[in-house]
Amino acid sequence: MSPARKKSLLLLSPFLAVMGAFFLMPLLLIAAYSFLQAGPNGGVVWHFSWDAYVQILYTRDFDGTLVFDAGYLQIFWRSLKLAGICTALCLLAGFPMAWHMATRPPEKRNLWIMLVTIPFWTNLLIRTYAWMLILRTDGLVNNALVKTHLIAQPLTLLYNDFSIGLGLLYSYLPFMVLPIYANLERMDWRLVEAAQDLYATRAQTLRRVILPLAAPGILAGCVLVFIPAIGSFLAPDLLGGGKRMMIGTLIANQFSFARNWPFGAAASVVLMAVVMLGLMLMARKGRGLQSLV
Repeated sequence: MSPARKKSLLLLSPFLAVMGAFFLMPLLLIAAYSFLQAGPNGGVVWHFSWDAYVQILYTRDFDGTLVFDAGYLQIFWRSLKLAGICTALCLLAGFPMAWHMATRPPEKRNLWIMLVTIPFWTNLLIRTYAWMLILRTDGLVNNALVKTHLIAQPLTLLYNDFSIGLGLLYSYLPFMVLPIYANLERMDWRLVEAAQDLYATRAQTLRRVILPLAAPGILAGCVLVFIPAIGSFLAPDLLGGGKRMMIGTLIANQFSFARNWPFGAAASVVLMAVVMLGLMLMARKGRGLQSLV
């Protein structure tokens, strides 16, 4: 091994040690637990078993016969659907916000960044409880609508997919705005001026110039929103009232209340596979967006 390579490995050793201890080892431990048997009182029994993965698709009848059960697949589908909708809505709302911030004078941009990041100054749990106060039957929204005679009876805004989606949108919107803003801020605005000089319409300028140049920020924002949204725990547990379970809630329940660690680990492994597939699709979309230029 050459001295230069030894020096590079030595410089990388702290990073490799941290990644191995806090990233690789937990993943390997979760993967190993998913192939073990559940202990009678929690924990695991160190005997190889596929039962945790079988439980995702099947349940055992009274006589031990495996019967297909789509209950857990519905939870995965709901999580994937809500995370995808949340990502799309964050993009639709976040891109105009990032555009507005990037086109402000330099002395005003820091103010807009501070306004976007203000929610992070408060704990997410407190912010989620605040949404419960806003959306409940006698909350701010329903009281305002009733008093203005727009509705006769309070609307059911809490403990459904709408409240979960709204909580996810509110929680992760800044993760979409900031990467797009950072990308747009560094954009060469002379290209936009050149497109306008060549009589390109606003729609053509957006599609052929701005979006391809902003594609890295858009892709980064989608990744930063989709990954935590699909495994979210607080929004479905509090705003959904436990009635509309997502995969994050399911995994947490398996490690706490159900004490079925192998099944919780198997669900985590499947979630990681779903996230990786989603990342591959997003990367493909990102290449397609850049190809428009």
